[in-house]
Amino acid sequence: MEQQISDDEPPVVPREENKRRRRGKMKAFTSNSSVDMDHIAVEFVLPTTNKISKCPDTLQLDVAGNWTVEQVKAQLWLRAVAANICPEFYQKYNPDHCILLYQKKGNWYEIYDKHQVFQTLDCIRYWKALKKEMGKIHLTIRSQPTEESIQYQKFLNHLIGYDVTDVSNVHDDELEFTRRKLLTTRKIELSDRDPKLYSMDPWITTKPLPEYLMSKISNNHILLVIHRHTSSQTIKVSIDDTPVQVLRSFFTKTANKKALFGIPENVSESDFVLRICGREEYIFGNYAIKNFHWVRQCLKNGEEIHLVLESPPNPEHDVVQKEDWSQVDDCTGVAGTHEQLTIDEKDHEKVFTISLWDCNRKFRVKVLGIDIPVLPRNSELIVFVEASIFHGQQLLAQERTSSKPFTEEVLWNTWLEFNIKIKDLPKGARLSLQVSCGKAQTQTSRDNSNYDSKTKSRLLYYVNLLLVDHRSLLRQGEFILHMWKMPEKSEDNSSVNADKLTSATNPDKTSSMAIAIILDKYCYPVALPKSRDSREGSDVEGERGQREMPNHLRKQFEQIIATDPLHPLSAEDKELLWHFRQECLRNPRAYPKFLGSVKWGKQEAVMITHQLLEKSNTWDRSPLDVGLAMQLLDCHFSDANVRSMAVRKLETLGDDDVLRYLLQLVQAVKFEPYHDSALARFLLKRALRSKRIGHFLFWFLRSEIAQSMHYQQRYAVILEAYLRGCGEAMLQDFRKQVEITEALQRVTREIKAVSAEKYDVSAQVVFQLRQKLENLQISGLPESFKVPYDPGLRAGALVIEQCKVMASKKKPLWLQFKRADPTTLSSDTIGVIFKDGDDLRQDMLILQILLIMESIWETESLDLSLLPYGCISTGNKIGMIEIVKDATTIANIQQSTVGNTGAFKDEILNQWLRDKCVSEDKFQQAVERFLYSCGGYCVATYVLGIGDRHNDNIMITESGNLFHIDFGHILGNYKSFMGISKERVPFVLTPDFLYVMGTTGKKTSPLFPKFQDICVKAYLALRHHTNLLIILFSMMLMTGMPQLTSKEDIEYIREALTVGRSEEEAQRHFLDQIEICRDKGWTVQFNWFLHLVLGIKQGVEKRSA
Repeated sequence: MEQQISDDEPPVVPREENKRRRRGKMKAFTSNSSVDMDHIAVEFVLPTTNKISKCPDTLQLDVAGNWTVEQVKAQLWLRAVAANICPEFYQKYNPDHCILLYQKKGNWYEIYDKHQVFQTLDCIRYWKALKKEMGKIHLTIRSQPTEESIQYQKFLNHLIGYDVTDVSNVHDDELEFTRRKLLTTRKIELSDRDPKLYSMDPWITTKPLPEYLMSKISNNHILLVIHRHTSSQTIKVSIDDTPVQVLRSFFTKTANKKALFGIPENVSESDFVLRICGREEYIFGNYAIKNFHWVRQCLKNGEEIHLVLESPPNPEHDVVQKEDWSQVDDCTGVAGTHEQLTIDEKDHEKVFTISLWDCNRKFRVKVLGIDIPVLPRNSELIVFVEASIFHGQQLLAQERTSSKPFTEEVLWNTWLEFNIKIKDLPKGARLSLQVSCGKAQTQTSRDNSNYDSKTKSRLLYYVNLLLVDHRSLLRQGEFILHMWKMPEKSEDNSSVNADKLTSATNPDKTSSMAIAIILDKYCYPVALPKSRDSREGSDVEGERGQREMPNHLRKQFEQIIATDPLHPLSAEDKELLWHFRQECLRNPRAYPKFLGSVKWGKQEAVMITHQLLEKSNTWDRSPLDVGLAMQLLDCHFSDANVRSMAVRKLETLGDDDVLRYLLQLVQAVKFEPYHDSALARFLLKRALRSKRIGHFLFWFLRSEIAQSMHYQQRYAVILEAYLRGCGEAMLQDFRKQVEITEALQRVTREIKAVSAEKYDVSAQVVFQLRQKLENLQISGLPESFKVPYDPGLRAGALVIEQCKVMASKKKPLWLQFKRADPTTLSSDTIGVIFKDGDDLRQDMLILQILLIMESIWETESLDLSLLPYGCISTGNKIGMIEIVKDATTIANIQQSTVGNTGAFKDEILNQWLRDKCVSEDKFQQAVERFLYSCGGYCVATYVLGIGDRHNDNIMITESGNLFHIDFGHILGNYKSFMGISKERVPFVLTPDFLYVMGTTGKKTSPLFPKFQDICVKAYLALRHHTNLLIILFSMMLMTGMPQLTSKEDIEYIREALTVGRSEEEAQRHFLDQIEICRDKGWTVQFNWFLHLVLGIKQGVEKRSA
């Protein structure tokens, strides 16, 4: 059973209790029970032993329900001292020396949060449910980590690339808090994990078999070749057979040949499993054979399916290290209800925590000043601080200081009062502090205008502070925050938009700008209640929002809902949506629009929204729409209930779909206000369930940790939680992969140092590379390792004579590895380009969207032969790219045949393909594949705005598969991205491409209309998923391409997908684009010619052997 989790209501550990609580919506003790909650009788079992009875000392205490855990421990200690129990212990140590534990259903739980109000603890609910007169809590000495666990932590930190135990750069304990809370998620997942299924991790797809594959299957049956030792047997099976049935067929067929296959007489099919020859991928589990990813790949490529019969892997290899920690209380960090916390009608002597909703005054912050060790170069500047309160992207209030001359230390010492009451601050609200500068004005202009008037200013530094912390407590007192510097234009600023949302502070305390602020201080902690007592609050909604919508407004309402995710809502739209909110909740498509219209800076509006969402089951009952769920996870929404709701929907995704969206989901973690979130837990759970998901999650997180200082801690906590549960086999695999990438990075840097900035590579440099690789191999590289971009492949030793340095500025290594799996039938090596100096995250984002497009086409039974090659970022500007077998660049073909003028020879590509094909039949197949792949890339690159490429970024395989490479180059280069200007073309369709299709000049062959038809079908199929593509595109721009987040850039994809136009208009539009390409194909050829002649392409790798 999937869990519904949110920051407000963490999962209860035992499943049965979880079910009961979901059904009954059991709340913590509410106000009507707070009368008898004044005091709670608890027996405390102490860590000391009675010298006479030899039993543990105990103390009974009537605990006041509104005491905090810290106060309870202090009272207990005082009582122990007063009763003279074991004075040598209680007088020597303090309460922090011990922790509180209680038992629930056979498990030990720690009461972890010292600020928690006692009556809101999970154990109190548990005892009440059991009708216990008195609860029992154990006070035990806080254990110190063993040497073994210290070493294990060091090993994990090395794999993570960050020390998660380092708390030198945090202003609270959220990091440690999240590490402890994710333990519960991990334990539940591990207790439910099927060891056999986890160890073999079948890679299956949940999508129906597309028609183009059905046509390749005769009579619903396929052939499988099953190998054992040196023998093999071909068997015919139904595509609906499960692996168990396949094994049965094999054993029936080979009943008289057991000795030949080396199968003892006393064993049966249940003692064996099937694995793909040469790959660590199993055909296992209760799934039809047609749903295995590999089987579909083989059918698609017309290849035989070879499997090996062997004993199943030992699940013991996935053993998980025992946890040192106890699980934490399930309600840890959850505040009580308003009625439990309010000071109304309570004896003020007995109040220890205040409800935020009782704070009626306006929120304010005192800006003391800023301090920077070294001033920026231009000191003729004035500076001011702008303080804004945001919830997601919604601005709730904003104030700024006066401007002052920019010196090393600027003091304001001034209160800024915001136009928002403290009681209206929502959870997730962040105080954004920005230091901006402007030119100092001359005396005359100062006389003429206000010195403080907004001259053109530039943002220099920024930092955020969450106003309500992870425990739901309002921040109080003084903060010195180390700010982030805005990157210069020349610096890499690929993720600045997402970085500006971080609540982390700059770890570089010695040279960063610091800002000192003071927030109002209260005598007690101020907690944001998790809710009001539902009986009192249920009438908040009243008759409002229940109204029937008049017909003239319904049309307007429908139009608003139908707009795409990027369409901005006017004030009138928001008013209408809020007014008819009940209507919105009946239509899942309206949720993002409705939630975008909520005034998150109004406590009443937030409460109404939460109640409506809780009561409505429309969302949960609606069919899954990934685009819709992703919209609620983007940067516009910070509300935990809303984000949990989106994640709840994603829980129904199959593993293949989780893999498809994993990169985007990892990026969406940046938009979470707190480290612990439903999304973080979802990623953790799915990774612990599937080794394949876990493998990619490891690399996606590790690459972000290495490159993104702003989110290092958050990603490191999630990665540690995963590594503590993935099992020993995975840990050792990760260790080997990290070892290999670190060793190769050292070699690349040494090679760069000796070959300087030159583009060409001398024989001497290649010789040095081979020597270095030889030394590496001798000095103990791992014997084999999983290939980071394809964990099904295991690479072995380097084939050193085939390794070389590529002719490019960054000096990537062209490496060839042997295949490590003895069952492999291929004699091919595994080719990898190892790059140091390029951020491959942009390439990964584009390739991932290409994969998603491919799956969209598959649902409409279109096979456009895209080739999204393997590409993975493994660290800070380092990574690996798959070398596609038998492929070469168009530039290479043109140049190798007739030199630079090859760019103008239309027939060269056609001739090259002919030469590579052994028969006319094979050539016709290659032309067909060229037609489809060319169409696929025309559509995909056009929609993504990366259509204008040069001949070194387009490759073709010997079987006619065209594909594009190197997306990072084009995305990092604004001039060639989007906004197609007059001399540019929408995508690459040159005369030589058309020649392969039998089309020259105005002469058209039957293949060309077919090509047009393929393009139009592909284009219209993508339009059916406009919202999904738009949300993925805007998330990509937000997290990876900052120079492209102006309104026009995001607008591009709406225009490219002809949003708001009919199918006929869209079809016409795309056919027009094809015509533009036909007319202007010669301009592309001319550009390509320039590339070849002027050597512009020197900065680009030659991607062929």
